Amino acid sequence: MTALNRSTHRRLRQLRQVPSVWEGDRRPIAPGVISSLDPEADDEGECILWVDGSEGVVRAMDVVALHSGPEAIVRTLLRAMEAPHNASPPARPQKIVVRDREIQFFLRGVLQDLDIAIEHVPELPLIDEIFRGLEEGAESRPPDLPPQYADALLELAESLWQQAPWEILDEEKILAIEVNSADVDTLYVSILGMLGMEYGILLYRSIESLKLFRERVLASEESPRDLQAAFLEQDCFFLTFEPAGDTIEPSFGSLHPLEGMRTVLYDDEAIAVLLALSGLQRFFQKHRSKLEDFPALSGSYRIPHPDSPQQKVFVQVATMPELAEELFELTVNSGFADVEESFEAMFAPQVPVLRTDLIPEDAYFSLGAMPWEIVEAIRSIAPNYQAAVGSIATQSDGFPIVLIQTSRPKALNLIKGIQQSGGLASICFHPGEDPFAAQRYDLGILQTTNGELHLFGEFEEDDPIHIQARKKWDQRCRKTKGFCGLVIAKGVKGQSRGQPDLKDMLALFEVRSLTPQELGLGNLELVPQFE
Repeated sequence: MTALNRSTHRRLRQLRQVPSVWEGDRRPIAPGVISSLDPEADDEGECILWVDGSEGVVRAMDVVALHSGPEAIVRTLLRAMEAPHNASPPARPQKIVVRDREIQFFLRGVLQDLDIAIEHVPELPLIDEIFRGLEEGAESRPPDLPPQYADALLELAESLWQQAPWEILDEEKILAIEVNSADVDTLYVSILGMLGMEYGILLYRSIESLKLFRERVLASEESPRDLQAAFLEQDCFFLTFEPAGDTIEPSFGSLHPLEGMRTVLYDDEAIAVLLALSGLQRFFQKHRSKLEDFPALSGSYRIPHPDSPQQKVFVQVATMPELAEELFELTVNSGFADVEESFEAMFAPQVPVLRTDLIPEDAYFSLGAMPWEIVEAIRSIAPNYQAAVGSIATQSDGFPIVLIQTSRPKALNLIKGIQQSGGLASICFHPGEDPFAAQRYDLGILQTTNGELHLFGEFEEDDPIHIQARKKWDQRCRKTKGFCGLVIAKGVKGQSRGQPDLKDMLALFEVRSLTPQELGLGNLELVPQFE
């Protein structure tokens, strides 16, 4: 049997022992549950869970390969002691209960001399309830795309990416597509990407929504708050493209003033979008060479119905040159450079100054993840809470957060400073360089809603600990559909440093995570100051 090394044993002995009973178990789980916990995991696997039965909180959870050795449950347990998922401080329990005799004997051998009682029980009601909830949640969670239409939609997205309609059409050149499917009659298409910013296709449900959005963008004077409000008041379907190396990752979804943004299409919506994009793909394939001048063109196409290929649906596609001229005049008269720039400005207005006066000098900061049950708790009890603008996907193992911890007075001043700037808009990590020391950094940046950028941390680019933390951060942000959070807590000294209790958490800001390309600052270099 593999034993703990001496340094680990000493470290665990130094942890505060709490009068708690922890439940532990490992169980095979269905592929749907695995994908909800870790979309990148294999289809077959087991979930290891350690729960503080006295507090009713999950301290650690892992998805591991099926039939992995008993060492896996020990690794998860050690993390539950030293680096728990939730905001609980590191600790070792007084008692552990398991329902598997082999696990009991193995843990007794590994954890001897740590003063932890390890007992066998026939049932683990708290863990049973958690696994039952995971299975029910996975069964009730709708997929992003209906399975019967997913392949066709993804193939269409790939075809449209190859056609690159944004090389010919800007966002003012609107196409009308009559699909006459379910509740959708005509969709009005605006193409994004000519400026090389956001690549995508917006399919508005009405001309009124399209016009209203542009009018509000032009009236916003590039205010991030007004731009974001205008963005969420659109009434459209969308297909966006995110380049990922040699491939692209398409995302489908819907925007509605009352519903906000969601990245799920339901059956009737998927059919309408599929028919519309099929017509657009054929229209663009036939008329690409004529579209640059955007004359009056139309085409009618017989598209196989997604549910019955023998049945043909007539899809009519037509240019709208008069509307294009109207939108162009609206833009010129407003003095606004280009409405498509607003899609970049919504999440990354360009501001040249990187301020350093917001974050207290002695503050502790770190990257990590917070279990979803803790996030729910903070939302209800934190004195200061800024909710996300949009729907956060919860497929990650936790909500990616930046923790900033300082004294209570300084934490309150920090929160006040963010609120006086209109709130927090986004969090970004951006490369920076000190050319005099030949050192490169990963700069942690907070962007407030008034457009200001604030430095909260400098991480050496080649630091292996930060490299792993950033890798996890990026993975989790992809799984949350680009959302992350900032937690501001008090209690920077003693055992609470880096592990604040719920009562110490004074603020949670739910915002977007931006890439350096979205922030659009270019290369950042240290500028020396001379007196």
